[in-house]
Amino acid sequence: MGTAQSRKQTEPGACTAFARFVLCGGGVGLASSFAVTALASWTPWILANALITVVSTLLATELHARFTFGAGGRATRRQHAQSAGSAAAAYAVTCAAMLALQQLAAAPGAMLEQAVYLSASALAGVARFAVLRLVVFARNRSQAAPAPIARPVYATVARSSAPAGPAGLCRAA
Repeated sequence: MGTAQSRKQTEPGACTAFARFVLCGGGVGLASSFAVTALASWTPWILANALITVVSTLLATELHARFTFGAGGRATRRQHAQSAGSAAAAYAVTCAAMLALQQLAAAPGAMLEQAVYLSASALAGVARFAVLRLVVFARNRSQAAPAPIARPVYATVARSSAPAGPAGLCRAA
């Protein structure tokens, strides 16, 4: 039981969690944007984005479980699955943004692609923060809540008057 309690962390406030989310998720997202661009030079962009999204989602979910939301340990399979659902929505947003860019600009440069991709990722990231905080890692916060403190129950004992002499004490015992 001592180990379970030592693994529990206090829940960070919304501002602290958001700052950690930006640090972890933003760092992974920034690295992902460069990885997508590099991988897209060898494979179609949609495939590159899908592969990088899967890897970055696994990494970010672990970081969020351990650091961002104070879950106190590794992410569970359920949390990975729920996080993957929000990542799939983010993937759809980034794909739609990049497809829109391809329709609007015949040959967009790498800088414009980065700007559009990062902007779409940032918008999707804010929505993911809400989903992760309110749904995915919310169960951990409610389970990690301390149990109510047990208070002692005091019983009232009725006393009868006992004789004060030694003979009376022997009878009372």
